[in-house]
Amino acid sequence: MTSGRIWGRIARRNVRRNRRRTAITVGALALGFVASTVMIGLSEGIVAQMIENGTDLLTGQIRVHGPGYEPERSLYSTLGGRAGVDLDQMLAAIGGVAGIEAVTPRVYAGGLVSSGEETAAGILMGVDPELESSVSRILSALEQGRLPRRREREVILGQVLADRLRAEEGSEIVLVAPAADGSMGNDVFRVVGVFRTGAAELDAAYVLLHIEVLQALVALDRGRVHELAASVDDVWSSTEVVDLLPAAISSLDVEVAAEPWTRFRPDLAEYAQLAASFNWIIVLIVFVMAVFGVANTMLMATWERRREFAVVRALGAPVTGIVRTVVSETMVLGVVAIALGVAVAAPIVFWWSQAPPDLSWIVGDFTMAGALVEANLRVEPSVKGPLLSATGLLITVFLAGLYPAVRSARQRPADTLAGAE
Repeated sequence: MTSGRIWGRIARRNVRRNRRRTAITVGALALGFVASTVMIGLSEGIVAQMIENGTDLLTGQIRVHGPGYEPERSLYSTLGGRAGVDLDQMLAAIGGVAGIEAVTPRVYAGGLVSSGEETAAGILMGVDPELESSVSRILSALEQGRLPRRREREVILGQVLADRLRAEEGSEIVLVAPAADGSMGNDVFRVVGVFRTGAAELDAAYVLLHIEVLQALVALDRGRVHELAASVDDVWSSTEVVDLLPAAISSLDVEVAAEPWTRFRPDLAEYAQLAASFNWIIVLIVFVMAVFGVANTMLMATWERRREFAVVRALGAPVTGIVRTVVSETMVLGVVAIALGVAVAAPIVFWWSQAPPDLSWIVGDFTMAGALVEANLRVEPSVKGPLLSATGLLITVFLAGLYPAVRSARQRPADTLAGAE
């Protein structure tokens, strides 16, 4: 048997000497592991909600538009310029890129919205209801009414804008907007629905209508759209998917600019990075408190066995052997604590992720970093949380056992056996 296996066997035997003390120490470490894992899961849950609501609610994870469209977002800056694009081919090419789940066209215009004596500035957004629903969730936020139909002068309004205009389902409103041919587009539309997303900037300004109806209002052909928005199966792969787009549309001879959400929503990306670094702070806080308990336990354990160590040293055992024994004992405690912590944390995280407590009745929905955050304590299951917690726990027990190990190894066997304290 090798020396390493011998010292490991001795360490496992010593751990079983005082079972009550071992159980208390393991329980404390396991509790720290569970607390760290759940707190990291809560942090990642908030980040996941922000990214989902910041991209799924309206923008999508990828935007494709003409090179000169941003930041002015001019009515004239459509994909393919004045000639436009073959929209069906463009949608098929982008939709066939690996990683993209769905893609939808959009047209935007700025204008005035009037109802009776009330008038407000609004953002007119033309969508294809069938395709839009697979990319964003704004149409699913419809609180009353139905979606606008093709070739019908129908709109849906944000709740705040509808209240400001004193409009409701069935009301008539007038839309006035500059057209691409230099004229002024204006027409009477019927409100067929009201949506509420919880994001004030959307509910107070957006007017949604069928894309072909808006194109007719602002004198744009069907092939002239401002943007294609896409959703991806993994939000963190958006940048890699964008890199695949030029090859996919090369045969269409259309110059485009494609952006992942990390570029057009840098605030969300920066907050996600900040939250990831904060996870280490969570681990540090939890296990710095645990390190003193483990160190105290090992100091007591080594003090009780000081004569045993002295005898072993007198028989020729090296100093490193004593150190390895004590450190091995703490590592055994750590491994057992991780196993127990995983057994306890796994069902808690699974249950919490499936049934997050809803706190909207207390605080309502709110925005953070420009994204809507639903008021529920959602835990995001991931491998990162348990790995970080396990790493922090093992570092904790190693550092906690190092001082008692060195202290025991430095004691002189003759003094200890002679009764000197």
